[in-house]
Order: sequence, then structure tokens, then C-alpha cells
Amino acid sequence: MTDAGITEEARTLGAVSRDLRAPRAAGVAGLLFAALFIASLLMLRGQPDAGSTAAEIERWYLGHDANRIGVIGLYLVPFSGIAFLWFIAVIRSHVGDREDQFFATVFLGSGLLFVAMLFAAAATASAPLASVKFQHAPLPGPEEIGFARALAYTLLYVYAVRVAAVFVIAVSTIGLRTGSMPRWLAVVGYVIAVAMLLSVSFYKFVVLLFPLWVAVVSITILLSPQTQSPAPEPAST
Repeated sequence: MTDAGITEEARTLGAVSRDLRAPRAAGVAGLLFAALFIASLLMLRGQPDAGSTAAEIERWYLGHDANRIGVIGLYLVPFSGIAFLWFIAVIRSHVGDREDQFFATVFLGSGLLFVAMLFAAAATASAPLASVKFQHAPLPGPEEIGFARALAYTLLYVYAVRVAAVFVIAVSTIGLRTGSMPRWLAVVGYVIAVAMLLSVSFYKFVVLLFPLWVAVVSITILLSPQTQSPAPEPAST
């Protein structure tokens, strides 16, 4: 076999290998995001609320619950955001050249904005705990805890949820137009997006719809048949 033939075969095998790895990586990243996101919410919810007394706040911050719930939740959120970034990247690779530029821009922008809102909400919710544990600040009062919790809830349940809804709409539309997503999954995505867009309260179940949808998309990608990219045409001389 000539050197040109070996090079051509290597290029073809490299393209096929990329197609085989990308959907599987997307599935793993999406499932990891869903698991870490839900775990982070459950752990951060264990913090005292605005109605807690000074004795309850002191008991929580000086006890083991603060280390087990708050700090762990604070560390899980960044990793869930990183996993979501991988999910975005490999979803684009899965769609490939069939991606529409208009919806791709909305898809990418809303995904990045969701991660930013998620980080901001987690940082706000964990700020009282971080100040006590890492900066040796005095224990916060009910008013400070209430303000931090209200701001974090607003960032997550008002802004991040709606940005996530835009992300779901964009991905569902891209998947429907390119045929890279089953029609039933796209329809479910639209229904979930409408529910998230119209939610007007801090209803905690609404925010869980997004990681569950990501998990279903990830499983669908993992179970989808792998397609082989066509071999590149030889360059003309």
C-alpha cells in the first residue's frame, strides 16, 4: 500500500473514531450533570432558612451538617456545570454539519448563560457558609440568610430556569429538523420548556425537569445507532 493510501485510510479511521466517541461522551456528560445537579440542590436545601432562630443557625453552622451538606453541595455545583459544558460540546458534534446557524447560536448562548446563572445561584446560596467556614466570619443572622436564599432562588428559579427552557427549545428544534433526535423526545422537550417558561413561583419541582430531560437525551444518544462518516474525497491534482 502506498503512503497516500495509508494516509487516506488513517483519515477515514480517525473520522469514524470521532463519530463513535462523541455521542457516548455526550451521554456520560449529560448523565453526570443530571446526577450532580440534583444532588447539589438536595444538599444545599439543608441550610437554615429565614425563619430559623439564632440558636438553630448556630447549631447548624457549628455542627457536622454544615460540612456534610453545604460544603459538599458547594463543590458539586462546579463539576455539574463542567459536565454540562461537555454535554453542550458533544451535542454539537453529534449534530455535525446539519446544525442550523440561527438555532445553534441560541443553543450555545442559552447553555453558557445557564451555567453562569447556576454558578451565581450556588455562590449566593453558599456565601454565608463560605464566610463562616473559610473566612472565620461571625454567624449570619436570619435577615442575612433570608436575603442570600432569596437572591439564590431568584437567580435559579426565575432566570436560570427560563434560560434552560430556551436551551431545551433550541435543542429540540435542532434535533427535529436534522433528524438527530426522536420526534417524541422533541415534543416532550417543547412541553417541558413551556412548563419552565410559565412557572412564576419557586416551585422546586420545575427546576428538576431540566436535568431529567438532559438525562433522557443522554440515554437516547447512548442507545442511538452509531453512524459512520463518509470517507473524504481525494484531493484533485
